[in-house]
Amino acid sequence: MSADRPTMPPVRLHSEAELARDALSAPLMARAAKLARWAEGGVPVGVGGEILHESLVAATEHLGLSGDEDGLAYAAEAWQLAVDTGLVEITEEESADGADGADGAELPDDAAVGTATPGDELALLTSGTPQDVLDIWLGGMEAVLADAVAPDLSDIADQLAEGGDLDLDAIDWNPEEEAELLDGILGNLYLLSALDEAPDQDVPLPALAASVIVPDDMDEPTDDILEEVSDAMMRLDDQFRVLEPIGLVAYRPVDEALIEELDEDGETVSAAESLDDEDVSRYGMVRLTPLGVWAVRARMLDAGVHAPAVGDLTDKGADVLLEALPEYPEALAQAESEQWLAARTPLDAARDLLAAARGDDERAPLRRLAAQQTLSLFAPDAEPALREVLDDRQLGGLARVWLAERGLPGIPGPSQEMIFWLTVDTIAAQLDSVDEEAAAELRDLVQDLTEQHSGFFDEAWRVDHPATADVLEAMGRLHPDKKAAKEARKAAFKARSRHSG
Repeated sequence: MSADRPTMPPVRLHSEAELARDALSAPLMARAAKLARWAEGGVPVGVGGEILHESLVAATEHLGLSGDEDGLAYAAEAWQLAVDTGLVEITEEESADGADGADGAELPDDAAVGTATPGDELALLTSGTPQDVLDIWLGGMEAVLADAVAPDLSDIADQLAEGGDLDLDAIDWNPEEEAELLDGILGNLYLLSALDEAPDQDVPLPALAASVIVPDDMDEPTDDILEEVSDAMMRLDDQFRVLEPIGLVAYRPVDEALIEELDEDGETVSAAESLDDEDVSRYGMVRLTPLGVWAVRARMLDAGVHAPAVGDLTDKGADVLLEALPEYPEALAQAESEQWLAARTPLDAARDLLAAARGDDERAPLRRLAAQQTLSLFAPDAEPALREVLDDRQLGGLARVWLAERGLPGIPGPSQEMIFWLTVDTIAAQLDSVDEEAAAELRDLVQDLTEQHSGFFDEAWRVDHPATADVLEAMGRLHPDKKAAKEARKAAFKARSRHSG
């Protein structure tokens, strides 16, 4: 993998069957499919497949939306999605020559230039595979995303009504910036879904807007930055209202009363303000749905981002598994290991893991720790594989731990050399931990080791392990006792001198 290839943390995806059901039940998709079936008798359409007013009224009634003040708009959106996804296909009428306005003449609103009938894609929604359904939905979602970042049509209409040319600067719309902002927001929501142990957790809209507006090195946002956050929040409110019906996000919109307050007072929203739960919810709450996580990941993969999902490694070798697991959160690492193990017999899987765990390279301690954690999931059927490596300098220690944890008999006692080597290897695997909890656990381990083994540093510097000096230096930094920390640093110096000599 290229070192400069963007990488995201792994996510747990729902099954394709579950995702396909979610796609079909998304309100906008369900309406589009219903209108496509309704079009079986043929529906006259205007330029670009636009549904004509009389048919739109009938479509609205067919959807049961006649009593909704926004019913016509919902029906028009559903029809457009049906056109965009191929759920309906347009047959142009021969008599429509010149109806595209090439001569400058304005077409009447009720001018039919073609007929819409159910398209081939419609049959796939019921008879196709879950992947077929998801492909159709994904195409529709991309069209909705484009709509979400489009300019306000009323602003464009006002410009054209005044007889002027379309001026994007005048309506404060930059298509690249709008798309980049929304992509960044969706990326942050994806990241939160991947890292959060509770992926259904809603994210406050002000904090989400601030995540792409406020510079990382800014302690206190300036008034200008806060105004940008407020503006972005309002744009995102509009965009998420568009994206929710396709099933990409679950969204609780900004309180309309709050929008009026902001308009009247010109106030801005600070993501750093301390707000209670009720206040926060007024500013909008959003999260990616499981379908949304799948969709954002699909877009990332198309863009060349490395975005792993649990289950990706099921058909890979043990070497690939052990290289990847150290980068996974604990719960997802276990889920990935369980799926990998389920595809193999315990004995063969254990032998493969132990073989892949060997090595003197820099990442070898991490692989051995990942192997130990994965082996903890094994049934006793793997026992022969562990006994085969009892005399192995690199694997004998973890093999004894595995056998002892299961209370199995006939475990030979480890040599002192093996105990020290395993200790150094275990600490080496945790030296790069950036998590505060992991760092605290490592500090406790260092302290316990020196308290339980008097003269630990007198022996540790002799351990024939590539990371011995680095481990002893780390112990010198971590140990709370100044005397012990000094002994660790002396031992690290001896270890380096031993290897350099």
